[in-house]
Amino acid sequence: MSLTLLVYLHGFRSSPRSSKAVMTGDAIQALATAEQKIEWYCPQLLASPKQSMDMVTQYIDQSRADRIVMIGSSLGGFYANYLAEKYGCRAVTLNPAVRAARELAPHVGMMTAYDSEEPFDFRPEYIDELKTLQVEGISNPERYLLIAAKGDELLDWKEMVEFYRGAKQLVLEGSDHGIADYADHLSKVLEFISLR
Repeated sequence: MSLTLLVYLHGFRSSPRSSKAVMTGDAIQALATAEQKIEWYCPQLLASPKQSMDMVTQYIDQSRADRIVMIGSSLGGFYANYLAEKYGCRAVTLNPAVRAARELAPHVGMMTAYDSEEPFDFRPEYIDELKTLQVEGISNPERYLLIAAKGDELLDWKEMVEFYRGAKQLVLEGSDHGIADYADHLSKVLEFISLR
C-alpha cells in the first residue's frame, strides 16, 4: 500500500473553498483505492509567504507519504515551484505567478479575501519574503505540468510558457485567470500526477 500526499496551494486572496481547489479535492479523493491511499492537504495560506511555507513544509515533513505532489494556482503556483524544487516532486501549476514579488508589489496594503471579504494586511516585508522563495529556473522540467490560459487577464501566459520550457504544457486558447473551464482539463491534471 502506498500513500500519496497531494498538496493544493490556492492563490492570492483565495482559499481552500475556491472552485478549483474543491473540484480537484473531490476528484482526487474519488480515486483513492485500498492500494493507493491519498492524503489531501489544502491549507488556508497566510498573508506572510514565509509563514505559509513554514506551515506547509512542517506538514509535509511530518507526513508518512511515499510520494508528494504539488498543485498550485496563481500565487500557489509560485509556492508549488519552491516546494517541488525543495522536495524533488511533481508539480502542476495553474496560471502560476512565476515572479510573485513583482506581481504583488502593487498590492501591498489592506486587502480582502475574495470569498469571505475578510480583511488582511499584505505588508511590504512580504515582498522580500517572496523574493527569498523565488525559483530562478526549474531543475527538472519533466516533473512539471503547466496549464496556462491565453485569456489570463492578470498574468502573462507567454512568461509562464518560457519559464516552464521543456515541461509538459497545456496552453488554453481564451479562458481566464481563474480557468473558468477547469473542469474540462482536470483529467489532464489527474493523468499527469498518475492517479488515473
